[in-house]
Amino acid sequence: MSSAWHSSGPLIVLMVLAVSACAEDVKEKDCDVIGDETSESQTEKALLKKLEPLSQIRFNTTVELGTTENYTYHFRVCREVDSSLHDLAGLVQIDRKTGKTTVIGRINETQVFNGSDWIMLIYKGGDSYGRHCSGEKRRAVIMISCKRGLMASSFSIISEEREKEQECFYLFEMDSSVACPAEESHLSVGSILLIILVSLIAVYIIGGFLYQRLVVGAKGMEQFPHFAFWQDLGNLMADGCDFVCRSKPRNAPAAYRGVGDDQLGEESEERDDHLLPM
Repeated sequence: MSSAWHSSGPLIVLMVLAVSACAEDVKEKDCDVIGDETSESQTEKALLKKLEPLSQIRFNTTVELGTTENYTYHFRVCREVDSSLHDLAGLVQIDRKTGKTTVIGRINETQVFNGSDWIMLIYKGGDSYGRHCSGEKRRAVIMISCKRGLMASSFSIISEEREKEQECFYLFEMDSSVACPAEESHLSVGSILLIILVSLIAVYIIGGFLYQRLVVGAKGMEQFPHFAFWQDLGNLMADGCDFVCRSKPRNAPAAYRGVGDDQLGEESEERDDHLLPM
């Protein structure tokens, strides 16, 4: 048993390590903001999270300028264009004539910031320029503008700024709903409270009506929930209105009959005696 373990143990360990390495390769690397991980702001993390829906889309565009420049650009949001190369390239340029591939920017040197309706994603650390820009490394600037109802539009190149001594860049643009701000509710607090109140009243009336009719077996006006209470409340409100709004003496008898005022009996005929001729 011991000899069998000594002979097969190392093989098992190697297999486990190989499987673990394969699992790591399958998981694609994502954007790494420039600087130490602990120094990343909450805004940067939130923006990268916001861009995640675009990470599975591959963007391509072709540019042909006369007979000298004929390129295809491949771009992915916070993912490697070709994960099998392990070069961390997030945006590459391919010369359609020679087949040469140039890395414009890498995802391990990412910057991201935003405005009210746009997000700017910057990949640095591309392949070095030759005769331009003092031989510095290339940089890709991708402007993602808000367009509601559209996950992602066509990806296009706007310009390449390479006539400067430093800070040269490629500028790209695209539209996407991920760059849009969250839509705010147009309802005021009072409107929301009013909707809730109306909903509760509707539930009270409908639910009470069904309970009185189906469970209690009430008929007619008695089907209305708490009918006696609302009946008395109406009379009290009429008394209050009469007390506040009318100018007649307070000790004068009421000139109306409530819905449930059976106790009042017949109206007195003496109320109109003063209208008779003497």
